[in-house]
Amino acid sequence: MSQPLLAALQPPPADPILALGSLFAADTRPNKLDLGIGVYKDEAGETPIMLSVKQAERQLLASRTTKRYVGARGDRQFAAAMLDVTFGAATEASRIASLQAPGGTGALRILAQLLAEARPKATVWLPSPTWLNHQAIFAAVGLKTAYYPYYDTEQSTVRFDSLCDRLGSATPGDVVLLHGCCHNPSGADLDEAQWRTLATLFLERDLIPFVDIAYQGFGRGLDEDARGLRILAARLPELLAASSCSKNFGLYSERVGCALVLARNPREAEIAAARMTVHARTIYSMPPDHGAAIVRTILEDVDLLTNWHDELTSIREDMNEKRARLAEAFLQASGSDEFAYLAYGFGMFSLLKLSRAQIEEARAAFGIYIVEDGRINVAGLPVARIDAFVESILTIRKSPH
Repeated sequence: MSQPLLAALQPPPADPILALGSLFAADTRPNKLDLGIGVYKDEAGETPIMLSVKQAERQLLASRTTKRYVGARGDRQFAAAMLDVTFGAATEASRIASLQAPGGTGALRILAQLLAEARPKATVWLPSPTWLNHQAIFAAVGLKTAYYPYYDTEQSTVRFDSLCDRLGSATPGDVVLLHGCCHNPSGADLDEAQWRTLATLFLERDLIPFVDIAYQGFGRGLDEDARGLRILAARLPELLAASSCSKNFGLYSERVGCALVLARNPREAEIAAARMTVHARTIYSMPPDHGAAIVRTILEDVDLLTNWHDELTSIREDMNEKRARLAEAFLQASGSDEFAYLAYGFGMFSLLKLSRAQIEEARAAFGIYIVEDGRINVAGLPVARIDAFVESILTIRKSPH
């Protein structure tokens, strides 16, 4: 008799973010605080549906007559609209292949599959820190990964000189994953001059950039947040990008993403689109349609587009205000500007300088749930609880461990 099917399998290592969510759900304390999973929350702790999204859904409900498949390539009009959102006028649209994918993660996986086919011997360089799923996605398609320095946790700044030094020794043809705006767990973004320096480095070293842009509009504005990607697109012959609508449209559960490939010419763009379609067909067959249809409806309707811009601006301003208030509260409570970097970052995430023991104490003593690397979702912190949160963190940092 053969060995039982599942006998040789071992439990996978726990995903720290998902594990934290389970611990939070099991906690019965009324004042517990979840700063782990990266979703925007309002002052009441809810993740509301945008009014522009609701209106688009009403239009779709009234006008749609079928639930047919949209094809493995997805909604072509959605993908074309997302091309404009991400790339703008940075390069010729005919050189860009676009494919609707199930979320930003689905786009990453499709593009990783394309890389494994086109450049199987390449190393994919990941920033340190990054998200665990990045390494797992590239490993799943058989690509080798390595890390380049990105963030200095002591100085709370981007290690740009070290970053350039490390990538300067990468092998021509290697791929470099870059976080678009607000995406690094540190909350520290590259500035425009640094993006321009990277464009030159990639040209000189023949490196392929892969931009994961999942938070466009959460930093400075839609166009401002895409500036780095567009700088690369204007100067380089090839690049890849994974875009997500989960955050900026609040469509977390609808899984709306777009895989984008800038090719040297229109013919190669069409080949890339066809190859991505083949990979999509074998992974999930057809993408979900409803969320992409919502985004397309908003982007094609002048009034809905204006309303969405206004709502996105309000969310961005709320997060920026929370950052400023949090930094000021730390300054007032500690008399130190050690936490000033919180106000300089962008988007939802920042890293607190806490040990594993201190993070566990925050959870046990105060019901504050923080990811094990010290990352917090600033957008999950109600303004009314900032002072109490600061007091708790400062108390923990004074404790012997």
